[in-house]
Amino acid sequence: MIKLRSKRFSRSSSKLNNGGNSIKGGAEKVCGGISTEIKWELRPGGMLVQKRDNGGSSEGEGMITIRVSTVSKWHDISIEATSTFGELKMILSLVTSLEPREQRVLFKGKEREDDEYLHMVGVRDKDKVLLLEDPATKERKLYGLAEAKPIGTPCCTISV
Repeated sequence: MIKLRSKRFSRSSSKLNNGGNSIKGGAEKVCGGISTEIKWELRPGGMLVQKRDNGGSSEGEGMITIRVSTVSKWHDISIEATSTFGELKMILSLVTSLEPREQRVLFKGKEREDDEYLHMVGVRDKDKVLLLEDPATKERKLYGLAEAKPIGTPCCTISV
């Protein structure tokens, strides 16, 4: 983290002689009578920006709670904000007994791939994600159950 002194620009109606703009120097920002020092951060691209203060946690950091809704149930899942949808599917497989390849996860109306990150797509704390069973897998299961019972196979011989 880099701390730099900043210049504050403000408009004052009492200082109309220099066009209404006055430049004040200083490294403090006054918010409601409380003065705070401005904090800066250097982004990976080399851009110097003012650091955001989101109450101790910023986007993409920490644990978030996601409400996962299936057709008939919902589950509250706590997961890291920087996790992928594939990792979310692994956790959901423990809760729903569906394998990750049998799951379809939708967020904001779009099916999400396993390698997409939650925070990059825009999943925030207490957001809702829809979980559906893959229709092709569901169909294979139904055909698999029908093919599992061959017709005409005797179980045991009865003699009288």
